[in-house]
Amino acid sequence: MANISDEIEQFILSIWNDDDPLRLSRNDLAHYFSVAPSQINYVLATRFNFDKGYVIESKRGGGGFITLVKLSDDKEEILPGMIQEIDAIGALSFNRACNFIDRLKREEIITDAEGEIIKSAICDKALNFPSLSANVRKNVFKEILKGLAAR
Repeated sequence: MANISDEIEQFILSIWNDDDPLRLSRNDLAHYFSVAPSQINYVLATRFNFDKGYVIESKRGGGGFITLVKLSDDKEEILPGMIQEIDAIGALSFNRACNFIDRLKREEIITDAEGEIIKSAICDKALNFPSLSANVRKNVFKEILKGLAAR
């Protein structure tokens, strides 16, 4: 049985034509699913973020409405966008790296097998630098992305 976050994610995906931005009311969704608006925020932040190929636009005073935009699936733009995003963050957690890798697989830039190899290469056990692993992971993963962009 799916949890409420899965149900909310599936509902959003079912009403969305990926080609167009989707405008939603957090409060209406929260009321529909009988959850607190913070649950909607959680789903949006974890299931519809940049790493997974989405941008959430929100305006102050917009009555609680947000707009979801699917990022370009133009393969020429995905890798440079990821490299830029990784440059902007301080360190890269394994979980966030996996989100990037899953997007690369979804967009068919890498195969499932290549994704698993990359995950193995950047996991905490492989890096074996407890205090530095997030920074080392960031550098290693960025170099992998540059290599993919060059092929």
